Amino acid sequence: MAIFNAPYYKIDKEETKRYAGLQQTTFNEEIIEEACDLARLLIHPTGNWEIYDYDDHSQTIYSDPPFYLEGSSIKNHLLGCTKVVILTATVGQEIEEKITALFKEGKYTLSLLLDAAATTAVEENANLMEKAISERVNREGYIMKWRFSPGYGDWPIEQQPEMIRTAKADTIGIHLTESMMLEPRKSITAIIGLYLIEESCPRDTKTHDCSNCTKTDCLARK
Repeated sequence: MAIFNAPYYKIDKEETKRYAGLQQTTFNEEIIEEACDLARLLIHPTGNWEIYDYDDHSQTIYSDPPFYLEGSSIKNHLLGCTKVVILTATVGQEIEEKITALFKEGKYTLSLLLDAAATTAVEENANLMEKAISERVNREGYIMKWRFSPGYGDWPIEQQPEMIRTAKADTIGIHLTESMMLEPRKSITAIIGLYLIEESCPRDTKTHDCSNCTKTDCLARK
């Protein structure tokens, strides 16, 4: 198991506006900035991941006990993968408590924007984790697919308990409620597929053009 403690990062105002549904509106930039600055003080970004062997035909992750993935969306996403990364990421509980407290105080706008800033923060935490994982697995000859979470497509949210188990999410304080909600709420679980790129593929060269390559079944094709 690998534990990830995120470095300092700035919370993106534009992403915060997007999560708050404010992209197309004129809004007081000062309160958005206030929410982002407050979020940066309250978040405790961390995460962890586990790597397992995977059979893309039976959709089985070889954890102990094995974890069978349900649904065609996740099956199609992981076609060709021989390993998977199961990750969890969170920004902690303190920011959740502040969001609730602001709402109770009647500071609805700031509460809403802080909630959006927290979403931005946990997504950025997961992005930074992906970069760290990518550097590690690339050294072993693997290429990563993008992360995929329960609830996407037809992958049932009811498989969240297995995600928590196989990621060993309890080690960083992530749990599930009876209604399958992650707690702390600003947390993420996801699977990243890993596949070995063929030795003959020149994808990493600057001159290679996938559109002119005859290997149309290549998993690395852009």
